[in-house]
Amino acid sequence: MDRDFLIDLFADFGPVTIRRMFSGFGISADGTNFALALRAGLYFRADDQTIPQFEAEGSQPFQYQTRSKTVTVNSYWQLPARLFDDSEELANWARTALAAAQRAALRKRPRVRKSAKVAAKRPAPKGKPAKRKAKA
Repeated sequence: MDRDFLIDLFADFGPVTIRRMFSGFGISADGTNFALALRAGLYFRADDQTIPQFEAEGSQPFQYQTRSKTVTVNSYWQLPARLFDDSEELANWARTALAAAQRAALRKRPRVRKSAKVAAKRPAPKGKPAKRKAKA
């Protein structure tokens, strides 16, 4: 899949940002990544609410092989092939995937900046109180 094909594919969904990622592209809307286009196919973000929809279509989660094992990524599921010919329904699935990605982003804890972590762990300084200058 190339960039132009993906832009056409998501035309009914709305504007998307397509960025190079791994062996393909990451697809996002409103700053949220909701799809991956890889050599093996197109994968949409999924969660507990949407996985049954993918299972009903006979889709599988994204998998890749390492030297020692097969890794399954349950947060991305392969888009059913029939949707490539139905741009309206593909747009609905894309909206559902974007919603799943947004729910996942809300569940993540906000990251604490390193300087804030260090300051929080640092004990208060001990020692003599500062001397005050006498007023003349």
